[in-house]
Amino acid sequence: MMKQRPSFPARLDSDKTSKPPQSLLGATRVLTPQSPMRTKPVPMASPAGVGLDSSTVRARMVQKLAAQGVTDDVVLDAMGRTERHRFVDSALVNQAYEDTSLPIGLGQTISKPNVVARMIALLREAPGLQGESKLGRVLEIGTGCGYQAAVLSHVAREVYSIERLRGLHDKARENLRPLRLPNVHVIFGDGMLGYPKGAPYSAIIAAAGGEALPQAWIDQLAVGGRIVAPMQTSQGQQALLVIDKTPQGVEQSLLEAVHFVPLKSGVA
Repeated sequence: MMKQRPSFPARLDSDKTSKPPQSLLGATRVLTPQSPMRTKPVPMASPAGVGLDSSTVRARMVQKLAAQGVTDDVVLDAMGRTERHRFVDSALVNQAYEDTSLPIGLGQTISKPNVVARMIALLREAPGLQGESKLGRVLEIGTGCGYQAAVLSHVAREVYSIERLRGLHDKARENLRPLRLPNVHVIFGDGMLGYPKGAPYSAIIAAAGGEALPQAWIDQLAVGGRIVAPMQTSQGQQALLVIDKTPQGVEQSLLEAVHFVPLKSGVA
């Protein structure tokens, strides 16, 4: 019998203690940092609105993403449909569509548009998800201001996004509420524990990086699914780590260098 899924916003019991991260099995293979550069123009809707509400502003950002090597039309369309300026502080709103990370409070940041697009595109490239028009159920670790959850809502059937900082959880709820996204569930809880009530997930994406991937994420990932998360390397730097769960086990791929806030346990 299927378990009852939480309504928006859901809440995760914060009294549970997280299990220590465990090492992964399987060989690591290094892939090329970026996909081939796209040359054909990306189709966008006719301009509407004025100022930062204009689709022309977002279209320019999408064209830059395409020039940087993001080739997935579904991801580019989702980036163009999501109004990033609604997720940043008013003092920084003029930088909303620049390819830069911005502070969102409590020592956290909203990721660069290129990084958001790149990570979501990697999720869609999972071998076990080929042929699917949309991702199935996605778990996002680190809701932050809610921007990436909003982008994911356009490429996934259902999004569970978990945030450990109460202040950011509340901010994300306020930012997302006017958008009325019925397939997005915002949860307050310890992301290192994942969210077992929504499992199994076809994809898991993390906006914070640690020294090891929590075993809970592997356990909650469906066979054929993929995890994309920043991970600290042996040199002390961060790089994108891709995990594919196959019937034979897990496979790891180490990609380009990135810089994310550290992954932490517990709630605050």
